[in-house]
Amino acid sequence: MPRPADDEWVPLAIVGRPHGVRGELRAHPFNRDSDLLLELEEILVRFVDGDRKGEEHEVSIDSARAGNDAILIKLHGVDDRDAADGVRGAHLCAKRGDFPPLEAGEFYASDIVGADAVLDGAVVGKVESFSSYPSVDILLVATDRGRFEIPLVDAYVDTVDSDAGRVVLRTLEGLEHVPLRG
Repeated sequence: MPRPADDEWVPLAIVGRPHGVRGELRAHPFNRDSDLLLELEEILVRFVDGDRKGEEHEVSIDSARAGNDAILIKLHGVDDRDAADGVRGAHLCAKRGDFPPLEAGEFYASDIVGADAVLDGAVVGKVESFSSYPSVDILLVATDRGRFEIPLVDAYVDTVDSDAGRVVLRTLEGLEHVPLRG
């Protein structure tokens, strides 16, 4: 599976509670180290649950600034606390082509979701998601033996090739199955 096309919208953050009374939102980036939301002029607001699930629309950014634990962002047309609260839980998305270039050996999580997981030369599953914990980043991989949280460390992952849509694993030994949620 190749990386998303440059015009494909990729989730960057989830909207939390409003900030103040003039429509500012608290956006919690999925990648805490990313400043991309601070640089964009337009984003896509995608509702992922509730009554508005599946609704999405492009909107310009009036302002964005770093907060202590979030990015404080003002979207055009969201002008008061009630309107800001109506966006709570939505994903803020950017076009994949707006992402900054990568250094050698780096990859974006959005580029490997759906990638083949390969072990001993054979495809054993698919990468379902990427998560960051305080101590380690993990790949959630679905295999015919179950789902595994695979630490993104040399002991378990040999290579990540986002262009080819492949993650080559060293082993699954010592990892426990992850139960299905909900």
